[in-house]
Amino acid sequence: MRQIYLDHVSAMPIDPRVLEFAKRYVTNDFGNPSSLHSAGLTAKRAIEDARQRVAELINAEDETCIIFTSGATESNNMAIKGAALRNIRKGKRVAASAIEHISVLNPAKELQKGGFELTLIPVDQAGIVDIGKLADILTEDTTMTSIMYANNEIGTIEPIEAIGEIVHEKGLYLHVDATAAAGRIPIDVQNDGIDLLTMSSNDIYGPQGCGALYIKPGVKLQPILPGGGQERGLRSGTENLFAIAGMGEAARIAKDEMGQE
Repeated sequence: MRQIYLDHVSAMPIDPRVLEFAKRYVTNDFGNPSSLHSAGLTAKRAIEDARQRVAELINAEDETCIIFTSGATESNNMAIKGAALRNIRKGKRVAASAIEHISVLNPAKELQKGGFELTLIPVDQAGIVDIGKLADILTEDTTMTSIMYANNEIGTIEPIEAIGEIVHEKGLYLHVDATAAAGRIPIDVQNDGIDLLTMSSNDIYGPQGCGALYIKPGVKLQPILPGGGQERGLRSGTENLFAIAGMGEAARIAKDEMGQE
């Protein structure tokens, strides 16, 4: 019996072109990117090339804005906890839309154990954030707000540019979970006023176990995974070379082919 797979929102197959491109990083060019020998330098170049490709997909200022992670959940944790803890002097309140993914809501709830407050932003019947109430909801002690670009269950696309204007008028950081949007619709982090943006490799037909966090220049985060200092000191641990290289190639393909489906 032939099986038909209809759950791409949960897990996608890797694009065969991505697999062909990245497989050499687990067979031949598998050096540690932190090593100074030729194999390490080759691995480092592969990561920096991937960083550039991901940056281009979302029109980031440059490749240094991209931090690679183990997936969207880690990127969301890094954004929510990292921004809140680094900017604790401003206040101990974070805001998020009421329909965020649990990888956004649960880190925010974890912060509540440390004395933070969580404000849930209401949405209408279509899942759209109530912009008319947003300015009043974002109080002076709020440090950041998190609103997904597109909902992974009902497909609602939020008016991120308008939301960004309100959030920045309040002097806050805007984090956007773009897991369900990246590679499907054009994203311009500079035009949309996004400070932090989450992406998943597998959701653009790249390898599983890899993600990225865009961090706008000047935005400061508290590291939540200390260690060897990889990824600008924000995400320590030897990089997943195969997955990162694959994500870079998947981002390149997504950018080149966007709108063709």
